Amino acid sequence: MAGLLQNFRNTIIVSVVLALILVAGYRVHHGSADAIFWQGVFRLIHVFAGILWIGLLYYFNFVQIRMMPSVPAELKAGVTKYIAPEALFWFRWAAVATLLAGIVLAWNRGYLVQAYTLGALEGFANPQTVFIGVGMWMATIMFLNVWLFIWPNQKIALGIVEADADAKAKAGRTAMLFSRTNLLLSIPMLVTMTMNQTLFG
Repeated sequence: MAGLLQNFRNTIIVSVVLALILVAGYRVHHGSADAIFWQGVFRLIHVFAGILWIGLLYYFNFVQIRMMPSVPAELKAGVTKYIAPEALFWFRWAAVATLLAGIVLAWNRGYLVQAYTLGALEGFANPQTVFIGVGMWMATIMFLNVWLFIWPNQKIALGIVEADADAKAKAGRTAMLFSRTNLLLSIPMLVTMTMNQTLFG
C-alpha cells in the first residue's frame, strides 16, 4: 500500500478508477444515461476541478504570496523554478475545466442563457437565475483573469519569458493584484454556488 501511495500517478489512477466504478453504479441504479445522470457527471467534474482551481488560488494567496518575502534569497529559486510553474499549470487548466463543466451543467439544466443575462430575459423575476448568474459571471471574470493577466504576467515574473528585473517586478505585482482580485471574488462566488444549490435545488 505504501508503494501505491508514494507514487502520485498511481494514486490518482486508482482514485479515478474507484470513482468511475461508483459513477457506473449510479448509472446502473438510476436506470439510464439521461439528462439527470449527465448533470451528476458534470457536477462531479465541475466540483472536482473547482476544488483544484480555488484550492490553488488559496494556496497562492494564503501561503505563497504572503511567505515569499520571508524566504531566504538562496531558497526562492526552489519556489519560482519548480513549485510555482507546476502549481500554475494545474491552476490554469483547472480553471478551464471548472468553467467548461459549469457551462455544460447550466446548459443541461436549461438556464445557461438566463443565468448569463442575469435573468433580464425574464424580467429579473426568478431570483435563482439572478443569483446563479452573478456567480457564473464572477467565475467567468476569474477565469479570464487567470488566462489574460495572471498566467502571462507570471511567465515574465518567474523567468519563463525573458525580461529584465524591472519588467519581472512589474509583472509579479500585476499577477499578484489579479490573483488578489480572484481571491476577493472567490468567496462571494462560492456563496452563490452553494446557496443556490441548497435553497433552490
